[in-house]
Amino acid sequence: MTVIDISPSVMQFLLALIVVAPLLGALAALLPAPPGLRGRNPDQAVLRHGVTVTGAVLVAAIVLAAGFDHDHPATMQATTDISWIPALDVRIHLGIDGISLPLLVLTALLTFLCALYSYFKLPAGPSPKAFVALVLVLESGTLATFAVLDLLLFFLAFEMVLIPMYFLIARWGGDQRQAAAWKFILYTLLGSVVMLLGLLLIGLKSGTFDMVALATDNGRGLTTSVQVIAVLAIGLGLAVKTPMWPLHSWLPDAHTAAPTVGSVLLAGVLLKMGTYGFVRILLPVAPDGMRTFAPYLAAFAVVGIVYGSLACLALARTGAKGDLKRLIAYSSVGHMGFVLLGIATMTPTGVNGALFANIAHGLITGLLFFLVGAVKDRYGTADLDTLAGATGAALYGRAPRLGALLAFAAVASLGLPGLAGFWGEMLTLFGAYSPAEGLSRPAFRTFMAIGAFGTLLTAAYMLIVVRRVCMGEHAPHSRLSPDEQPQQAPRAADGPQPTGTAGSPSSGAAGSASSGTAGPRTATTPQLADIHPYEAAAWTPLVVLTVVAGLWPAVLLGLTDPAVQQLLAGGKS
Repeated sequence: MTVIDISPSVMQFLLALIVVAPLLGALAALLPAPPGLRGRNPDQAVLRHGVTVTGAVLVAAIVLAAGFDHDHPATMQATTDISWIPALDVRIHLGIDGISLPLLVLTALLTFLCALYSYFKLPAGPSPKAFVALVLVLESGTLATFAVLDLLLFFLAFEMVLIPMYFLIARWGGDQRQAAAWKFILYTLLGSVVMLLGLLLIGLKSGTFDMVALATDNGRGLTTSVQVIAVLAIGLGLAVKTPMWPLHSWLPDAHTAAPTVGSVLLAGVLLKMGTYGFVRILLPVAPDGMRTFAPYLAAFAVVGIVYGSLACLALARTGAKGDLKRLIAYSSVGHMGFVLLGIATMTPTGVNGALFANIAHGLITGLLFFLVGAVKDRYGTADLDTLAGATGAALYGRAPRLGALLAFAAVASLGLPGLAGFWGEMLTLFGAYSPAEGLSRPAFRTFMAIGAFGTLLTAAYMLIVVRRVCMGEHAPHSRLSPDEQPQQAPRAADGPQPTGTAGSPSSGAAGSASSGTAGPRTATTPQLADIHPYEAAAWTPLVVLTVVAGLWPAVLLGLTDPAVQQLLAGGKS
């Protein structure tokens, strides 16, 4: 069944266009604008160009999804297969199935929303031309990663995103951006070098780099020792990108220093490249090697779940001077731990849960980083103690819509039933209860119990964040007499302060105190700008999709399940 009937040749063109168009758009962004398109402001013109290109790619991705045959999601569709390097049998092989299509659409959506957001709120930094070009190159590399079906092309696309993200952090980031950018590039490059060796080992030993042929062979052409070495090498590179504990330490620094749109793209799509590689390459190509390492992968995954949650709890406590962006970054370590646990079960239930959790994390954490960026813009800081303030009237009292949306994203992140975050974690835990044949059931049930405990810790720190940031913290009750109370009335330490005559309260709309009365004066809370129209436009799709995926999970699971079943069976079903 297809939503609209599209010929195979048009589907091929659409997929090729989705991968190549951002790259061409990046090149065009660096060229001088034609006279008729320059407008009054060249900077706004190039930002408008970014919105146009990413919007066109999103439309093409939606049309591709509408033309996708949903009755056969396990079949590779919109395929292109052209010889590129005959001596190595490397081919330009593109295609999508039920596993890659949701990630393709998610990438196109998040990049468009980031371009739209940047049009109105460009981060401080060098030329907007370079910013737009880097975002488009980043989009092209990410989309190619999910669309290519050749191991060497996969590696090239995988590496293509590193340089753009490095410069986005290093040139448009905040404090400590240079150190964070270097840490990001060094970690990922080191992992990629080892991964390349594993990919070459598989290609040379099996005689092909074609991922479809390798998945159909299901490891029968590779000895167990080759599979073990390949999984160790490739898995190390993928684990760094995911990131898996203890290879995660680059992520909090990168997120804390990155601009808002950089954090959204890093969490929403770049982390998915690592887990996608586990599902697309290691599970079907080297099943014996994966079975050897699955218990260790699961162990690292649940440690990451608990570690990430405990780190968030430490950052959220009063007086810790925790950064809200850093806290959300550590939460990603825990959420991606659930994805890795689902993959380690090697069961359809667990892998489907991992893929669902991937999409849910992209939607919810992308929304969270948008919101945290907006809060930081308004307060001038992401420090939790400052955001909580001392008046008991934080976001709910100053920007109620923004506070309500932050609370929504937080409860979605903790896995509230009815929202997208619930299904991935639940299916992952179900998969751990009954892992694949040959894996230790007692060990995985222990991992399941630890993962379930991690969900409680997640709920704890997310609710603490909502209480502190949205509700604030009340100052201790004063023991002064009523006559002394007016002079000791607490002022809001956070947010913009009202201006007024020295020694007297201001009389503006942002805050005033009643005067001329005998009783104590009541200080009102300074207001912050609530959600702007451009912010609503960028965030609403993520809110809607979070609700839709939570209430109707069959939309996503109907795509992934047949493809996962066939992938795990080596193309036999």
